[in-house]
Amino acid sequence: MSPAWWHWVASTDSLTARLIEAADGDFRVRLLAQCLTRPRRDEALALAVSPSHYVWCREVALCAGERPWVMARSVAPLDALNGQRLGQLGDRSLGSWLFRQPDLERGPISVTAASPCALPCLWGRRSEFRHGRFRVLVQEFFTARMADELGLPSR
Repeated sequence: MSPAWWHWVASTDSLTARLIEAADGDFRVRLLAQCLTRPRRDEALALAVSPSHYVWCREVALCAGERPWVMARSVAPLDALNGQRLGQLGDRSLGSWLFRQPDLERGPISVTAASPCALPCLWGRRSEFRHGRFRVLVQEFFTARMADELGLPSR
């Protein structure tokens, strides 16, 4: 991975804040889906839950203007929601809420070149966030469009 990509993929601060800066403030979250569903097999393994149990799932596009730069999928076990009303986020980023939590802990970042996205994505990452009893697996996939518009290498 190039150093330019490593700067994006390995960062532990708020991706939302980085995207807002890179897009010169022309940033928005497009909610694609939010529902209760069963986790994908890899998500169930990462969260140590049964693939047959339902989870809260949210998929969004993080956009510079109308252009998707990052596709994100967040998954939380229902028993770990701990009363959080994440369904009310709407077009706000989950990160904008997460990074305001004073006791937020982030697990290790896993990096992948594989992507489940419909758009061409070059790199992906995921990590588990914890806030008290609340926990969520956040998965982010960086699009080829972002690479083109920011002058990042194709790999």
